[in-house]
Amino acid sequence: MLLNYKQQGNGPTIVLIHGLFGSLDNLGALARHLGKTFHVISVDLRNHGRSFHSAEVTYDLMAADIEALMAELEVTSYAVVGHSMGGKVAMTLAASSNFNVERIAILDMAPVDYHIRRHENVFAGLKAVEQAQPIDRSEAISLLREHIAEPGVIQFLNKSLYRGKTHYQLRFNIDALYEQYDNIIGWHELAPNNCPTLFIKGQNSEYIIADYQQKILKQFPLAKAHMVANTGHWLHAEKPDTINRIVSRFLQK
Repeated sequence: MLLNYKQQGNGPTIVLIHGLFGSLDNLGALARHLGKTFHVISVDLRNHGRSFHSAEVTYDLMAADIEALMAELEVTSYAVVGHSMGGKVAMTLAASSNFNVERIAILDMAPVDYHIRRHENVFAGLKAVEQAQPIDRSEAISLLREHIAEPGVIQFLNKSLYRGKTHYQLRFNIDALYEQYDNIIGWHELAPNNCPTLFIKGQNSEYIIADYQQKILKQFPLAKAHMVANTGHWLHAEKPDTINRIVSRFLQK
């Protein structure tokens, strides 16, 4: 089974990988910008968007899914940009892809085990929608609001709501993501990898902190860092022009 994907532009290939509860549309602004000078492949990870569902969710499997797609598309070398969970997929891919990955840019994620279950309220909201089978979008949004306080998160999840034959549904395999959540927040340390790597941190986000610097450099000795002021975890949505500029500069080196 191959991942759902979208291609645009011409030039060296860049693969864009979204985060948890996302889809290939989440990095759409970056894809359109990079598409002016690169061949951009945006993917839906397993259990997300229009890609296949699976009970297993590990970084090795998600990286292998992308390798299989690249083989099908006859792409032999590429760079990767990943946000959040997609950043961990990108890091795993760089370590396992037999030197096919030329460089990686990671948006607000570190190669660490986070230990904290940050998304219990999100799962509660998604399960409420799944169980209630709302007949209109406003009802689905109301159900999400009963569990999720952040308007930005609700707006983000709203993008994955769609009208099925009888009711509104979400494009996630919610049960698999919940059951495999420890794998998603977890991490198995990688051997040192000399792939040129850029970690882009949102200033107000706690996903990359100073305490993680040693672990980052141990696994990615050539890593560089860039902080984006006054942004949180969704820095590409909060300051798209800034992220477009930073990522483009890094990829063109």
